[in-house]
Amino acid sequence: MTTAGPGRPRKQQAVRPGATARDEILDAAAELFTGQGFANTSTRAIADAVGIRQSSLYHHFSTKDEILGELLGGTVSTSLDFARAIRQHSADAVSAAARLHAVVLFDGSQLCNSRWNLGVLYHLPEARAEIFQPFMAARKELRAIYSELGRELARVSDADQGLGDTAFRLVESLINLRADGLISTDSASTTADTVMILAGLKRELPAVRTASRDLISRFGDVPERVSSMKSA
Repeated sequence: MTTAGPGRPRKQQAVRPGATARDEILDAAAELFTGQGFANTSTRAIADAVGIRQSSLYHHFSTKDEILGELLGGTVSTSLDFARAIRQHSADAVSAAARLHAVVLFDGSQLCNSRWNLGVLYHLPEARAEIFQPFMAARKELRAIYSELGRELARVSDADQGLGDTAFRLVESLINLRADGLISTDSASTTADTVMILAGLKRELPAVRTASRDLISRFGDVPERVSSMKSA
């Protein structure tokens, strides 16, 4: 018998990814929440999926809501950090387009490539509870940055003032596409390109993609599929 920590017996050898028992709990919860629903998943089921006792799970998380809150926050935090960094750059015609393209591509890649499709949990009634307000605030800030980048692009192009909000909605539509099994290796890059086409920048796409790729290389951990995005 292995252990999950001092005095916390584990039923079996760890089989889930994660450096700690806490990481394994989050992975198991993500799989169960997205597979059978939040309401239908008990903390006992999560503990069993990790191979620990239910009492050991409570050493790391006091409630199932706390687990969900951390999972939801993780779907936004990386993209928000990247968007904050990108927002600091100048907004001439090419860089304004590249900044929005990069945020769409990076954020979309996070949603497409994460181990579990946690975005499907965004619309849970439970996600509106007070405990999840940090997640809701982070998502609201991310959406505001999208809108700001869209307005900046509109000032130097013929793009609509609401392009940023449209881009945000297109990115979140990837969640449903993934749930329906319709995500491909270039879904995120296609979404980013679509936003540029909506901005009237189809002819500028090659230059925008190059600048976008540079921003992602400089300010974010490039997801595997981002590094192979289309360049033509």
